[in-house]
Amino acid sequence: MVRLFGYVDVTDAGFIAAVLSIAFNPLFWNVVARWEHKTRALSQVFGSPRAACYCLGAVILMLNCVRSHCFTEAMKSQPKLEGLDSHWAYYLGLAILALGTLFVISSFLALGFTGTFLGDYFGILMEAKVTSFPFSILDNPMYWGSTAVYLGWSLIHASPAGLLLTAVVAISYTIAVLYEGPFTEEIYRQKQKGVKNK
Repeated sequence: MVRLFGYVDVTDAGFIAAVLSIAFNPLFWNVVARWEHKTRALSQVFGSPRAACYCLGAVILMLNCVRSHCFTEAMKSQPKLEGLDSHWAYYLGLAILALGTLFVISSFLALGFTGTFLGDYFGILMEAKVTSFPFSILDNPMYWGSTAVYLGWSLIHASPAGLLLTAVVAISYTIAVLYEGPFTEEIYRQKQKGVKNK
């Protein structure tokens, strides 16, 4: 990882924009979702929790498009790594990208839109914890699938900047999981308490 810094200009404006967009996204959706859970302000503005969740989901999708654009532009503006500019790295990147895409899409299909986009913070709770594929293989498959997509994209482009930015993606998702996991568990614990007290 340290060797990558020799190939990457971390002061490049495009690289900085990519780092900021990567860090901003999970911070944004966690702050907004917690605020909604505490105040129900978005649900009031949009007239229902479901409409508010769909609007937040649309904003998150747009932010993810911005992040992917910044990521790609940062890779384009930086040199390739000769050792990675080969057929084996390209096809390995394609395979990792395909696996990551499988995890992202199958996670979305298993959770649905509101399950994917923080519906539990809006009071839209699932009946039970999802344990089907890909959740049967690993926790938080959407986050790690997304990380794999960026890793594959970086290998396809033989980009040291992309590999470094992928590490930033992995770190930001790790922090998000530490922040989201206990809070989401508490939401469902409260739901169970409410069911038992009825």
